[in-house]
Amino acid sequence: MSSPVPVTSRPFAAIGLAASLSLIAAGIARAEPAMVAPLPVPPSADAAPPIHLPAPGRGTPDSFADLAARLLPAVVNVSTTETVKPGDDGDPDGEGEDAPQIPNFPEGSPFEKFFHDFMSHQNGPEAAPRKMQALGSGFIIDASGIIVTNNHVIRHADQITVTLQDNTVLKARLLGHDDRTDLAVLKVESPHPLPAVAFGDSDRARVGDWVLAIGNPFGLSGTVTAGIISSRGRNIEQGPYDDFIQTDAPINKGNSGGPLFDMQGQVIGINTAIYSPSGGSIGIGFSIPSAEARGIIDQLRRTGKVSRGWIGVRIQDVTQDIADGLGLKAAHGALIAGVEAKGPAAAAKLQVGDVIQTLNGKDIDGRALPRLMADTAPGQVVKLGVWRHGQVVTASVTVGALPEDPKEAPAPKPDAKARGSVPLQGLGMTVGAIDDVARQKFNLAEGQKGVVVTDVAQDGPAADRGLRAGDVITQVQQAEVATPADLRRLVEAARAKHRRSVLLLIQNSDDLRWVPLPLADDAK
Repeated sequence: MSSPVPVTSRPFAAIGLAASLSLIAAGIARAEPAMVAPLPVPPSADAAPPIHLPAPGRGTPDSFADLAARLLPAVVNVSTTETVKPGDDGDPDGEGEDAPQIPNFPEGSPFEKFFHDFMSHQNGPEAAPRKMQALGSGFIIDASGIIVTNNHVIRHADQITVTLQDNTVLKARLLGHDDRTDLAVLKVESPHPLPAVAFGDSDRARVGDWVLAIGNPFGLSGTVTAGIISSRGRNIEQGPYDDFIQTDAPINKGNSGGPLFDMQGQVIGINTAIYSPSGGSIGIGFSIPSAEARGIIDQLRRTGKVSRGWIGVRIQDVTQDIADGLGLKAAHGALIAGVEAKGPAAAAKLQVGDVIQTLNGKDIDGRALPRLMADTAPGQVVKLGVWRHGQVVTASVTVGALPEDPKEAPAPKPDAKARGSVPLQGLGMTVGAIDDVARQKFNLAEGQKGVVVTDVAQDGPAADRGLRAGDVITQVQQAEVATPADLRRLVEAARAKHRRSVLLLIQNSDDLRWVPLPLADDAK
């Protein structure tokens, strides 16, 4: 299945051809703080008469027309203009993924040279900057002109324009945006109050409930589509806080930032991405739940940025294989794969290999913990129930503020084996001591500890679990290893206890992670 993509429509013209491209979201830009009141519920004086819809379980409404008529005036088109210079975004030739591509002509065709010369001229050093436009959607949440949309709709915009349902065009300024949740807040000035919609409670939405999506797909303003909630709590690998509502209400490019309404006319989601092999709707769309979005939007309105709670651990879900390796009876909790040296968790004496099972007395898993921590105010003390070496202990952690993202180091490119390599039969890999040769060949830090993987069998268990040459094994079954002999001894000890898997803590340029490798009883 293809990866989820943002659903912003971006038309551009080049040599007489038009195409739609997606605007890719990345990075955080700071906006000037804007002090405004918290999100109000819009006044009901001008609201339409109540819409009588069937109670849950009593069938479908005869029509969505009355509901759509009430909601449409609060949904807007968001248009942005960006000046793109040749060589922007690290593209020296000006031919990034947004640039028009040279058609495939037969080799030696006169058209091949013509188009090559033409495109070289268009994108060469002497080429003039190009104006790029992106089209998205948004909705008004305050009659004073506060508008919500997606971050990837307005990212890098030089100018933002909002078009109302009555075709009134207003210039917008950015109050703040957040790339982690793909949300942005705009402000427009209007001589009269604007129609607004209110947020609902996405936590009360159920799979199978009817929903309406309104937006600007492919530039077709005021498009209303209907469907149901297909699933909840979806993780589509877009960030650490994924908790999307999935819907089959048709969502296409240009719907980004548009609202997902329940049958009471309240916003329970912000449409942001789709699964699609072609760029068009196939009935799999994703919306940011209002329960997550409201707090972010309120912070962006008040300060222009978002402050999140943080305890300084890297965690992963406890799978059944990991549970077997640890000796846990059930696959439950968040396994700590790394602890920041000066973070709140380190101050609370949390350790690599601990399994966080409860937060303030409530059960949690690896997916929920980052989101729950982010929603916790810095300075607050939380109680964590931690499983450690067969015992459950309680740790009190004072939540800190999430720091800015560090720059990622380039991935090493190992091209040879270290000396003194030892094959591990049954695991499908060869390991070696970390000496000067290994540090040079695998680009390892001077103080790196552990055992380096020097080779991985193509069809072995290690390859199946994603290990590669240059990875460093720092722990086995929560015990540190310094030599290949340590590693072999701990693996054999796990095999002697008839463990179905052995748990390795793997470090590479990307992260620390726990990897369970299956054990064969007859492997030697």
